[in-house]
Amino acid sequence: MRFSQTLQVALEAVRLNRMRSLLTVLGIMIGIASVILTVGLGLGAQKQVKDEIAALGSNLLIVSPGSTTSSSGVRGGFGTATTLTRADAEALTDSTVAPSISAVAPVASASESLAAGSTTWTSTVYAITPDWLTVRSRSLTSGRFITTSDLSQQNKVVVLGSDTAEELFSGQSPVGQSVTINGGSFTVIGVMASSGSTSTSSTSDDDMVLMPWTTASAAVGTSATTVSTIYLQARDQDALSSAYQEADAALLTRHKVGTGDDADFTITSQQSLVSTATSTDRTMTILLGGVAAISLVVGGIGVMNIMLVSVSERIREIGLRKALGAKPAVIRSQFLVEAGALGLAGGLLGLAIAALGSWLLPKMIGQPVTLAWWAAVGSLVVAVGVGLAAGVYPAGRAAKLAPIDALRRE
Repeated sequence: MRFSQTLQVALEAVRLNRMRSLLTVLGIMIGIASVILTVGLGLGAQKQVKDEIAALGSNLLIVSPGSTTSSSGVRGGFGTATTLTRADAEALTDSTVAPSISAVAPVASASESLAAGSTTWTSTVYAITPDWLTVRSRSLTSGRFITTSDLSQQNKVVVLGSDTAEELFSGQSPVGQSVTINGGSFTVIGVMASSGSTSTSSTSDDDMVLMPWTTASAAVGTSATTVSTIYLQARDQDALSSAYQEADAALLTRHKVGTGDDADFTITSQQSLVSTATSTDRTMTILLGGVAAISLVVGGIGVMNIMLVSVSERIREIGLRKALGAKPAVIRSQFLVEAGALGLAGGLLGLAIAALGSWLLPKMIGQPVTLAWWAAVGSLVVAVGVGLAAGVYPAGRAAKLAPIDALRRE
C-alpha cells in the first residue's frame, strides 16, 4: 500500500470523526500557542529592557550617591544621602586620573511647576553641563543645546524634552518662546529628540527640562556643589572596565574610603544592568514556558486517548484489512499518520493563534511580544512529534491484533 493511499485513509478517518478530532486538535493548539506567546513575551521584555538601557547613552557608567554610616553605626541604603559633589565630577575629567573616561556629566535635579501662557505642567528640571548631550548620546529635533557660554553667563535658557514641549505648546514650535519656572522667565532654545524608550514607569526620559548648571542653582534652588548623579562616558566599549576601575579608585581616594565595601557611592554600568535584567527575564520565561509546556503534555495525552478509542471502535475494520492482506506495518502507519495529522493541524492553528495574540497582547497589556522563527518552527516540530509519540502505542496495539479475533469482535 502506497503512502498516498495510507494518508488518504488516515485523513478520511479524521474527517469522519470531526468532533473528536477537533477536541484533540484544540489541546495541541492551546499548548503550542501558549509556548510561543510565553517565549515571545520573554523576548519582548528582554528587548524592551535593552532598548531602555541603551537609551541612557553609549559606553555609559552611572555614579550614584551611596550609603552612609550614622554616628550610631547604622548604615543606610544607597541614595539615602548626597555624597557626590561637583568637585568629584571635575576630578574625573582629569586625564591623568581617569584616562579611560572621555566625558563627564554631573546632574542635579528638582521637580518644578512650568507655565507657558495659560498651560501648566509639572516636570523635572535637570541642572547640567554641555557634556550631558554627548554622554547621554541624545540629539535635538530643533534649536540648539546648552553651551559653555550659557554656563558662564548664567543665561536663563532651557531645553525641553519632547513630551514636555508637547504638553506645554501642543504641537507649536517652542523654540524662542518663554516658559515660567519658579517665578522666573526662561527662553526655550531647543527641543530634545525622543529617547525611544518604552518605559512604563512614572518618569520619562522625554519629560524633562534641561538648564545650565549655574542658572539652575540660582533660579530653581538646585545645589551649587552637590550632585544627584554623575554620568561617565568611557573612551570606547573596550575601555568600559578600565573606566569603571579608574572612577572607583579616584572616588575612594577623594572620599577617604579604604575599600569598596565602605564606599559612599555606587557605580553601575550598562553591562551589569543588561545582564541582570536579561537574567531575570530569562528565568521568568523558562518558568512560564515550563508551565505552558504542560499544556502540550496534556494535548499529547488527549491524542493518545483519542487514538486508543479509535482503535477500539475500528477493531473489525482492522481485522478485515489484515484478513485481506494488510501487513502490520501498514496498519501501524495508518494510525501514526492519523496522530501526526492531528498534531500538525493543532500546531498550525497554534501558530495562527500565537500570531494573532502577538498583535493583540501589546495593545491590551502594553507589553511587547517578539515572535521568534525558531520558536515557531520548533513548536510545530514538537506538535507533530507529540502527535506521533502519542500514536505509537495505539498504532502498535492495532498492528498486533489477530485478524480472526478482530473479526469476531462485536
